[in-house]
Amino acid sequence: MTIENLPVTMPALLTRRTDAETCADPSSVMTLLGESDAALGGFTSYRSSFAAGAPGAPAHFHTKATELFFVLGGSLRVLVDDQVTVLNAGDFLAVPPHTPHAFAAAPGVEADVLFVFTPGLGRFDYLRLLGRVMRGEADPKEIAESAERFDNHYVDSPVWRAALEASA
Repeated sequence: MTIENLPVTMPALLTRRTDAETCADPSSVMTLLGESDAALGGFTSYRSSFAAGAPGAPAHFHTKATELFFVLGGSLRVLVDDQVTVLNAGDFLAVPPHTPHAFAAAPGVEADVLFVFTPGLGRFDYLRLLGRVMRGEADPKEIAESAERFDNHYVDSPVWRAALEASA
């Protein structure tokens, strides 16, 4: 098969830094880089810059999406299943579906992280909702009500709670 005969599943996507939407809350800034139609094998990609020790996401899992983390700078503390570790600049992590995970900037350290989800499932709307909740502009119940739509299912993790409490 030649390259001319390969099917195109989605068009190329370019987002210029100056055109990227940002969502900010008191402890982080998310730069929405790009997302494409999940029906075509799509993705969602964004960059988060966390203040030193800032919270990220509580323990959760996805049933459809693989979540990819690439630490651009600083350090990110992560939970994967029942293990807590720290990712540093240049580290990469792929979390497959059905795997409980959580993340936060490491204690006393900022974190700059590139996130990619595949498939994307229109996750930018979820990130916008998170920002509104963190700023007190939306009811936190909306997050729970959106679990199926955004494939984001929160779980309790005593290991993660203990890690956060130990650094408080």
